[in-house]
Amino acid sequence: MISADAITRFPSSPGVYIMKGGDSTVLYVGKARDLKKRIRSYFATSGDSRYQIRFLMAKVTDIDLIVTDTEKEALILENTLIKQYRPKYNFNLRDDKTYFSLRMDMAEEFPRLSIIRKVTRDGARYFGPYSSASAAREVLKQLYKLFPLRHYPLETCRKRKRPCLFHQIKQCSAPCHGLISRQDYAALAEGAALFLEGKNREIVRIFRGRMAAAAAAEQYEEAARFRDLIHAIEVTVERQKVVAQGGDADVLGFYREGDLLHFTLLFIRGGSLMGSRNYAFTWEMDDGEGIASFLNEYYNQDVFIPGEVLLPLPIAEPLPLEELLSERRGRKFSISVPRRGTRLELVSLAAKNAETAAMEKKKALESGESIRRELQERLHLRKMPRRIECYDISNIQGQIAVGSKVTFVDGKADKANYRRYRIKGVARSDDFAMMREVLSRRFKNGATDLDCPDLLLVDGGIGQLNVLTSVLDELRLEGVDAAGLAKSRVEREADAAEISRSDERVFLPGRKNPVVMRQNSAPLLLLARIRDEAHRFAITYHKKLRGRDLLTSQLDVVPGIGAKRKRELLRHFGSLTRLKAASLDDLQNVPGISDTVALAVWQHFRQKGDEVIRSEERGTRNGHK
Repeated sequence: MISADAITRFPSSPGVYIMKGGDSTVLYVGKARDLKKRIRSYFATSGDSRYQIRFLMAKVTDIDLIVTDTEKEALILENTLIKQYRPKYNFNLRDDKTYFSLRMDMAEEFPRLSIIRKVTRDGARYFGPYSSASAAREVLKQLYKLFPLRHYPLETCRKRKRPCLFHQIKQCSAPCHGLISRQDYAALAEGAALFLEGKNREIVRIFRGRMAAAAAAEQYEEAARFRDLIHAIEVTVERQKVVAQGGDADVLGFYREGDLLHFTLLFIRGGSLMGSRNYAFTWEMDDGEGIASFLNEYYNQDVFIPGEVLLPLPIAEPLPLEELLSERRGRKFSISVPRRGTRLELVSLAAKNAETAAMEKKKALESGESIRRELQERLHLRKMPRRIECYDISNIQGQIAVGSKVTFVDGKADKANYRRYRIKGVARSDDFAMMREVLSRRFKNGATDLDCPDLLLVDGGIGQLNVLTSVLDELRLEGVDAAGLAKSRVEREADAAEISRSDERVFLPGRKNPVVMRQNSAPLLLLARIRDEAHRFAITYHKKLRGRDLLTSQLDVVPGIGAKRKRELLRHFGSLTRLKAASLDDLQNVPGISDTVALAVWQHFRQKGDEVIRSEERGTRNGHK
């Protein structure tokens, strides 16, 4: 426990404090304008008396301090240390969704919109975010009807003898074939950018001026084009719900239930509500400190930073955060706490969304827990299976054999703990021996409490399950339940008119007959989903290796191709199909490939291509296990 005398010796200056437990584990990292005042508030008897803060303080045995010159430096250092230590009581800002944005570099000869995952400070303009790639593609689909920008890289289009199909349906202006001037195309690109930013009035004003200028110059076709474009924009804008008076802003709402803090960010772009994003954390500190920490960590990622963020309550020391985010954005960034009007309604809407997300997550957890509890009862497991691992094998007659491990925690895929194994010690087609190798490699160092599964599942019946249990016995791994899930089989009597399938079967150690579970019941569907994911993961890896090996073996007979050039070709084209379809120019553009070697590769696949493809198709028809 930190003594009062120790606190009096702390400096009254800005900096970062690192709270540590008895084993020197970092529990919490925070920043403050006045370190002495901030730390004293944690230990004062009249301070915050919430249970979770008192519980944290009881664990703290030491506090390290790092003094900084300014509060902004403290913010930057706090974020760096959180990433380094990942303290238990700080935010671990992870989201179960990948968000996408649209990017357009106005410095390009003919700017093009592309879908990206990360926003970087490279001078380009970014729009979004969108909750999925399909949502971003839908935006592009509608946008191309208004602004016919190019769809593909210029070099690809210029190799074509005539404009692509998108030009024929009037969704591309074909700059690659000189059918639009650079100046006119730039006007289209700027209009698309303003439209995505929600600045529709400005677009209409600009286009009306150009329509009038074209009409005055008796360029009536050009004037008609701008007239139709203005009409299309106005019709589209009528369908959009405007929630604020222009500008870009993020709106933060939160909902607290015990030590769980739920955040919702609403994205306002050009005055229109474009989307939202939800987060949930275990948070032991006060709400204001949680909001400040969340903002610092969220905007430190590769995300779009708007001009303003609206908050439900004030945070301590907002000016350093505003200054830091203004630097990152390249323009002014401000933090506001609205008290009335539309902006307050937006904050209330964000809070309502946060509460709704919290309730939905709570219901989902309760439903998932009941499914796992039923699974425990039906399979007579020693404890409720919170962490489940599943294994599968994939090979073609023993060739290019691989194994896979997938991990599910609380019924959700934990992809950070997926693993792929290349089978090394089994030369023949023996699935049991391959499974033994994979399991032995997985558990060769035992299993700690952190990564030890509650249930081990194998794709297969009694045979695969016996391999699993024998490995567990040999390695003396106790307290881990095991099961095998055998796929349903196609059954058809000789005189039957219809094909039927047998039930999915669950096998347990020491039991000859499978456990009878109601088909399509939630516990059985959970096991089947995990099994199918392990199968998919194994097949994907197998196909990748098979494609590489097939490509390598085909290139071995080409004169001038050695190990280095094979790697370059594989890295450049990625698959045999793409390499076979490559033109001579494409091959000559590969780094490290001379014109002579490119010609030899091109001629080889023109002569042998059909044979290669037939070989690959035969392998596919043979199937996988």
